[in-house]
Amino acid sequence: MRLMTNGLSNTKVYLVASDFDQTLSFNDSGRVLSQIMGISGFDEKVAGLAKANLVQQGAELAYLLRHDPEFRGVRREHLIEAGKHVRLKNNIDLLPEFFERGVENYKFRFYVISASPQDVVQSALEGIVPPDHIFGTSVEYEATSGEISSVKRASAGYGKIAVLQELETKLQITPDHTIYMGDGSSDLFVMLHVNSREGYTIAVSEAKFLGRIAKRTVLSDSALSVLIPILEDILHWNSTQIRDLFESYGLALQEWDKTRTDWVAFQQSR
Repeated sequence: MRLMTNGLSNTKVYLVASDFDQTLSFNDSGRVLSQIMGISGFDEKVAGLAKANLVQQGAELAYLLRHDPEFRGVRREHLIEAGKHVRLKNNIDLLPEFFERGVENYKFRFYVISASPQDVVQSALEGIVPPDHIFGTSVEYEATSGEISSVKRASAGYGKIAVLQELETKLQITPDHTIYMGDGSSDLFVMLHVNSREGYTIAVSEAKFLGRIAKRTVLSDSALSVLIPILEDILHWNSTQIRDLFESYGLALQEWDKTRTDWVAFQQSR
């Protein structure tokens, strides 16, 4: 593996943006927060909001923090504590390290865009991703009580698209050099947006609707797994080069099954 040398005139720069919940982690942060606060029925509350189409997909927790009586007791310290309890994917610390180092004539700017509260994501990724590279849902607190008084900005649905466009403008990166990875319905719009502008999308879940949209799908308990499609499809590396890269981080690829899944259903016609 040849690491990137600073100052190369032909260096290609890519923006890499990732969702947080169940993309870089195994847990839904809202579920973790509910457990800390002793609130039951979180999944049912989210499902009800989704069915009623009251909020953008992914912004359910932000809505509950402001409007559900059981969540009115949540304070900033609870969000920070929830972040500490979120179980991150394996090798998560190596992913930003790879992007920071770059490779050959490629350099990557890595950011996290999440519908989860900013305080949760920053707490979970403390010491791994710089705070100014994390864009979560921003809330304001009442000065005296510490209660969440308003949601300044929800990074869900079209909100993720807005953040992504701001980053492209700030970093002067063209849309076709944007990579986005996510796991669920809150990533649907942003993936369609990235694809429509010739960017690259990676799904990390078996969600059928997402698999039809994403350029590649990777399933693994390691955060580093998302590098495989990037190295194959963008850097055009072969399997030997990819294995050598992982070995340079002390990791051996034990299983790498390349499969294509056909989802088929039939209805009896007579």
